[in-house]
Amino acid sequence: MEDFSFDVHIFKEGDTFVAYVPALDLSSCGTADDEARRNIRDAVRGLLASSADMRTLDDILLEAGYQREGEHWRAPESVSIDRLTMSDK
Repeated sequence: MEDFSFDVHIFKEGDTFVAYVPALDLSSCGTADDEARRNIRDAVRGLLASSADMRTLDDILLEAGYQREGEHWRAPESVSIDRLTMSDK
């Protein structure tokens, strides 16, 4: 697979940076933001390779909202990420 796009959310849990790909429900982490980004790329690469080997890649990507366009996959479009706060009142 040549180019593969995905949205990643980076957040901190204590001193650890966590990278999460919602569409694939996949996460990785690192001690710094750039390390978490490198690690999530490796995790996505591994998921794509292993699911291709098991011949489940198309099913996984379709279920995740990706659409096939010829030989390429178009990522689901992220509209927004919001932080909402609610109170009991």
